[in-house]
This record gives sequence, structure tokens and C-alpha cells, in this order.
Amino acid sequence: MPVPTLRSHLVADLVPGDVLRAVAALSLITLALLGEPISAALFLLVLGGTVVPRAVGASPVLDVVTGTSLVVAGWASHLDWYSAVPWLDLALHAVCTGVLAAVAELVLRRWVRGRGAAREGDAADDLAGARTRVETVLLVGGLGSVLAILWEVGEWAGHTFLDESIGVGYTDTVSDLVTGLAGSLVAGVLVARGAR
Repeated sequence: MPVPTLRSHLVADLVPGDVLRAVAALSLITLALLGEPISAALFLLVLGGTVVPRAVGASPVLDVVTGTSLVVAGWASHLDWYSAVPWLDLALHAVCTGVLAAVAELVLRRWVRGRGAAREGDAADDLAGARTRVETVLLVGGLGSVLAILWEVGEWAGHTFLDESIGVGYTDTVSDLVTGLAGSLVAGVLVARGAR
């Protein structure tokens, strides 16, 4: 029987989403070395967003979809694909906000369950078991709405304080918020059906 090595343990513990985390990390390093501080900072956020699903034990599908959508959104921003493909901005707002809302619901559920282990008997401890499907859709939609607002505040702050080329405007903001909410409600339906 071969002796296990550190390398064999590391490879055995890899999951498909780790490839996307590596792409996000390499993108961050590459952009930093190329002197692209705004894009490097964006990929720091992308990397953080790709790590959360792994940290909370998301399903491989949710992990990969989250990582893929965030990496594509990051590169679309850096390479100015949003100007070349006008519908891409709204599509990625819907997908990214939706998957991040599903991840946020998972984080919330794990947090509540963790608290429940410390205080047995609290009716709020089993967040997932106590919710109806409609409540789940509304919760994920609400979490997505908060994330969409934070995303838009981030875009505004980036435009105001870092780089005026970051696109903002009334129509852009409202359409991004609406598509983020729509994506979150779709994600809520999927979560309520048990697709995590």
C-alpha cells in the first residue's frame, strides 16, 4: 500500500469549484502584476465570493455556478465586454445575484443551525425546516435584494472614488436592481425545490 503524501491529501480534497478559485486567485495576481489595481481589487472580491460556497459546504453545482458566474463577471468588467455585449450586464446581474442569494441563504441556515446546537429548544433554530416554499422564495429574494443594493453601492463608490469609467446611472442602477431581484427570486424557487 502506498504511503500517503501531502500532495495526495491535497489532490484528494479538491473539488471542481477549486479550479475556479484558482482562476480567481491567478486573475488577481496577474492583474496586480500588470498594474491594474481596480481590476485586481475586483478580483479580490471575486476570490472572496468563490471561497464562501466551499467554506459553507455548498453543493458542487452551486459552488461551480457561483465561481463561474463571478469569474466571468470579473473578466467581463476588466475586458469591457459590457460595452461590446449590452445584454451581458443584466444577464450577469441576474445570475450572480441569484447564486449569491442562494449561497447567502445557505450561510444563514448554517449559522442558525450552529446557534441551535448551543441553545436547544429554540423554535427559530431550524430555519430551513420551519419555512414554507413561499417563505424560502421570499427569503432568498430578500437576501438577493440586499446583495443587489450593496453591489450598486459598490459600483457607485467605485465610480465616485476610484475610476469614473465604472458605469453608473439611474437607468443602469434600476435595471441592475430589478434583474438582481428577478435572479434572486428564480434562485429562491430553486432553493425551495431543494436544488442547492
